[in-house]
Amino acid sequence: MRELMVIAEHRRGELREVTFECLGLARSLAGALDAQVACALLGLNVSGFGEVLASYADRVLVVEHEALREFNSDVYGQALSSLIEGRRPFLVVMGHTAMGLELAPSLAVKLGVPLATDCVEVKVRGGEVFVTRQVYGGKVNVELALRSCETYMVTVRPGAFPMEAAKPVKGEVVRVQPPALEVGRKRFLGYVEPPKAEVDITKADVIVSVGRGIKDAKNIPMVEELAKALKGVVGCSRPVADKGWLPKDRHIGMSGKTVKPKLYLALGISGAFQHVMGMNRSQLIIAVNRDPSAPIFKVAHYGVVDDLFKIVPALKNEIARVKGGV
Repeated sequence: MRELMVIAEHRRGELREVTFECLGLARSLAGALDAQVACALLGLNVSGFGEVLASYADRVLVVEHEALREFNSDVYGQALSSLIEGRRPFLVVMGHTAMGLELAPSLAVKLGVPLATDCVEVKVRGGEVFVTRQVYGGKVNVELALRSCETYMVTVRPGAFPMEAAKPVKGEVVRVQPPALEVGRKRFLGYVEPPKAEVDITKADVIVSVGRGIKDAKNIPMVEELAKALKGVVGCSRPVADKGWLPKDRHIGMSGKTVKPKLYLALGISGAFQHVMGMNRSQLIIAVNRDPSAPIFKVAHYGVVDDLFKIVPALKNEIARVKGGV
């Protein structure tokens, strides 16, 4: 039976969300291919992760070694090349993250397999793998066919695929003996922490986001009040962050954060593709813009063509009325 292999990613005691997104993609392909999903888990003392992943994959392949304690692309590459050569999976999937960016190219070259990076869609037709990637800064989607091979490799854009739901039947956890691993010149020294953000917008259920239509920094508090009433946080498009009206960690888009809240309220945001790529996976998108032809309305579930300076106070008043039981 064919096997689809997901490379699990974890950092500082936590599994990364992109791992479950990769598992979701693999599971969506497995049925049509009559394949099973395996998850390769590398590290040290990671048996707890193995038990978690067993609810998402048919098989969790645990490779533990002192040299795998922290991510090192050289050492991970040695362990994974041995694992992949031994199992010959049809497709290897990992996140297009710092880890995937460093690991996938060298691993693909070593194995001699085709690699497609930063994929937003992956399909299999007639035994061939087709991927969709964005070019010209995201303005154009291009479908590409990978050259015919026994094994294919892809990295997928975080947030581009839904996370896999746990299965009712647990998969098996298999411990795999690693090959002789050599630590070369590249060594892990430690983590460099970025400045701590006031809030993590990627974890928020409700985001009230503002664009150029907010006009001035002095109008931001009005939006913050609305976000507080909705028990959410404030995000923004790039121009607002570039002007310094909100911190850079509130910027949502291709060059900022990717978010998937339950509610995304876009105020005065035109909807340039760079911004849309960072929020189009939101469960409910409501847009307010004076321009009826604004691109944001193409992705919004509901749209209001009006001045945000009329809508925001009206929303706050209505929320206060409901909460007050008036």
